[in-house]
Amino acid sequence: MSVNGISEKFEQVLESFGPNTSYVWDVLQQYLEDPNSVNETWRQLFAEVVASGTITIPQKKSEEKISKSVQASIPEPVKTVPQNHSAIQKQLSAISGVAAKIVENMEASLSLPTATSLRIIPVKVLDENRQLLNKYLLSRNRGKVSYTHIVAWAIVKALAKFPNLNAAFARVEGKAYRDEKPEINIGLAVDTARKDGTRALLVPNIKNAGEKNFAEFIDAYNSIVEKARTSSLDPNDFQGTSITLTNPGTVGTVSSTPRLMPGQGCIIATGAIGYEAAHQGMSASTLSALGVSKVMNITCTYDHRIIQGAESGQFLEYIHSLLLGEEDFYEEICSDLRIPFKPVKWSSDIGATLVGGNVADELIEKQARVNQLINAYRVRGHLIAHLDPLVDEPKNHPELDPEYYGLTVWDLDRDFLISDREGIRKSSLREILDMLYATYCGSIGVEFMNIQDPEQKKWLIKKMEPVRNRTVIPRSRKIQTLKKLIHAEEFEHFLHTKFIGHKRFSLEGAESFMPIVDMILDEFAEQNGERAVIGMAHRGRLNVLANTIGKSLAKIFSEFEGNLDPSTIQGSGDVKYHLGAHGVHTTLTGKNITVEVAPNPSHLEAVDPVVEGMVRAMQDRANDVLREKILPILVHGDAAFAGQGIVAETLNISQLDGYRTGGTIHVIINNQIGFTTSPDDARSTPYSTDVAK
Repeated sequence: MSVNGISEKFEQVLESFGPNTSYVWDVLQQYLEDPNSVNETWRQLFAEVVASGTITIPQKKSEEKISKSVQASIPEPVKTVPQNHSAIQKQLSAISGVAAKIVENMEASLSLPTATSLRIIPVKVLDENRQLLNKYLLSRNRGKVSYTHIVAWAIVKALAKFPNLNAAFARVEGKAYRDEKPEINIGLAVDTARKDGTRALLVPNIKNAGEKNFAEFIDAYNSIVEKARTSSLDPNDFQGTSITLTNPGTVGTVSSTPRLMPGQGCIIATGAIGYEAAHQGMSASTLSALGVSKVMNITCTYDHRIIQGAESGQFLEYIHSLLLGEEDFYEEICSDLRIPFKPVKWSSDIGATLVGGNVADELIEKQARVNQLINAYRVRGHLIAHLDPLVDEPKNHPELDPEYYGLTVWDLDRDFLISDREGIRKSSLREILDMLYATYCGSIGVEFMNIQDPEQKKWLIKKMEPVRNRTVIPRSRKIQTLKKLIHAEEFEHFLHTKFIGHKRFSLEGAESFMPIVDMILDEFAEQNGERAVIGMAHRGRLNVLANTIGKSLAKIFSEFEGNLDPSTIQGSGDVKYHLGAHGVHTTLTGKNITVEVAPNPSHLEAVDPVVEGMVRAMQDRANDVLREKILPILVHGDAAFAGQGIVAETLNISQLDGYRTGGTIHVIINNQIGFTTSPDDARSTPYSTDVAK
């Protein structure tokens, strides 16, 4: 047994885990209390340790239970110590067990001949690209990217060019060797909370990081950190670390020189991100005007026996260049994460204020460029919107890139003019871009700049941009929407299981259509509308009859069973999909509105002019001169809307005095296929709605 109260076998085990000694000790204590409380890998390891010797591994000792033998090991005080040395002695507690092993590890690190390189890296490009990545990832519920994710990835990429820093020093039989590691197993310092409330720093590693792409690397990174914080790490997670990244910047440390443990060639440390001390008294606007970036200190502490100072310096210089975006560093990250943006690049900022030019002219010119960018988002933003739930392919458009207009990364925090519902206001370019992206490039795409009336365009802009196309929805509406979705889905599910083999035109996959219609009817009723006439083809028709019109479910189901049409060879067939119905829709506020589904002579778009004619006749009879009381709603499939000429004819006459109904709401359900035709082969335009322009 060693002087620290740990068997020699266990000392060897702790030696292999380096700085993770405290974690191994905690798992051991848990194993001794209940072997089944740890996983199989730990059980096998500790069983071998216990079986290898005759000495039982002791439990941790509390301060109140220090043995007399340990007390006796405290050195005698020298004669100059005051008479109250016994009180001082009571303040001392022996370092034993795993704590003593940690002391040994730290003292062993002192024997390594190390040196440290330091570099200060501007993080403007890193920060902007991280925000760009997270804006997209969060909009898709795909997590987020941290600074450490990107810095760690830059280290992995740099090791491919400087593999010598992935090696370690070894001595075998008295001879010195360079241990060339075949894989990059990057260790990550993770701060965790122990059961007793104290903190522990664990250093598990990501195995074979050099063979992963960035998306795989993030998954491995997040997985190992989650295992560390849930105390579910395996011995294998600690073994084979070839290089370590620690980030004391999370606790405010600006720069540090961490201990290098035996078995590694170097350890990298990053400091807190912020402005240098000389700039911390300046206002944000001044820093932006001057083009001053936040910075991050990064150090490389290396084993001088196998790594020279020039290598360490060049290694940090290469990491610096990668974090500035050189060698397509961020382009590769975007590609690996399937993100459609062109990343921000480092560029110098030379303003008129610094070179004696005309400040006013420069500001006017940049404002004009920003106006072009704003207009581009309103015109082209829909082209990169996420509209297809089945495809998440990256999309980009050059006219939506600030660089296309000569704007640089330094302009993002500078103020420019933009109009809103209150008039003209100032916003930073970053805020403007965030607003434009959220409004036009999220899960809602808007194409409206083809409208000829400028007042209509201004009205739409003022309705959409201030709220970023995200109207606040009251809780009652959310509950109603959920109910409509449940009713729509369960209706289709029942038909699918009850009437197997019957001809059916299901709404499955497009159930969101039902709360859309519900919302339209509620809004129309709130505007004092009295009646709505719905024209639609077969798909989803029965669902509307049941859940919007309120047609009896018994009657709908009876039409599936034995309600035969003697004039047809095969009975009723799809006749039930041609039938019309009347009903009353009650809004959330208690208002009633009459709703009618027009009889459909065909499953094609022939119902469109029929509905328009019905509504026009109703308006004329009701003397609705302003055409505000009765609303036509036409529901289409995307292939039918683009492919059937009767749709274009109906649209073409919609504004003529003899046919005008005051406006029609068209809802187009994208089925991704038109009977047997894919969208690529069904039309020559990006959207089926282009015919409506």
